[in-house]
Amino acid sequence: MEKVLVAGAHGTTGQKIISLLKESQYFTPIAMVRNQEQAERFKSKGVTSVVADLENDLTHATKGMDKVIFAAGSKGKNLKAVDQEGAKRLIDASKTNEVKKFVMLSSIGAEHPEKSDQLVDYLKAKHNADEYLKDSGLKYAIVRPGTLNNDTGNGKIKLAEILESRGEIPREDVAQTLVRALHDDTANDAVFEIISGGVLIGEALDQL
Repeated sequence: MEKVLVAGAHGTTGQKIISLLKESQYFTPIAMVRNQEQAERFKSKGVTSVVADLENDLTHATKGMDKVIFAAGSKGKNLKAVDQEGAKRLIDASKTNEVKKFVMLSSIGAEHPEKSDQLVDYLKAKHNADEYLKDSGLKYAIVRPGTLNNDTGNGKIKLAEILESRGEIPREDVAQTLVRALHDDTANDAVFEIISGGVLIGEALDQL
């Protein structure tokens, strides 16, 4: 069982990722949380956690981890410090501790943030974090979903390096895609966009 550190584990999507990893026969989730109170909540669910702050050194958080999922976000409150620099810190810590794969939750539009009307700052932060990961030397997958919603997922997506259309996608399907991308035999050094579609997640990733 590979240990997977989940940054942003306490968030809505992060909790879905933790649940999927907990059910997996391949992975053991480690929740990265900001405080002891959150750690206790995960402990009550039988999930190990590590207390770490994306605005500080994260070397201790990635120690002993096989893989990492970055699903953290500041909800627009602290884009540079969390979404951009926090991601970079976690990438650096992953390099230090020789993490085998880093899966990044990014966003549709991060390839060309300047084309966005309203989300320029958010997409710039995502773009900069993505580029840093690409240049890090780590094996990576960068997943760029459309607008997240809380609908029930159906395990099917539309996937392309750059999608011609925008759209929505349930958080459940995003979480499934992130977890599937952890595997060694898929989505290696890949960057792709996803929205709801008609292709099973595993099949869509196999086409990369």
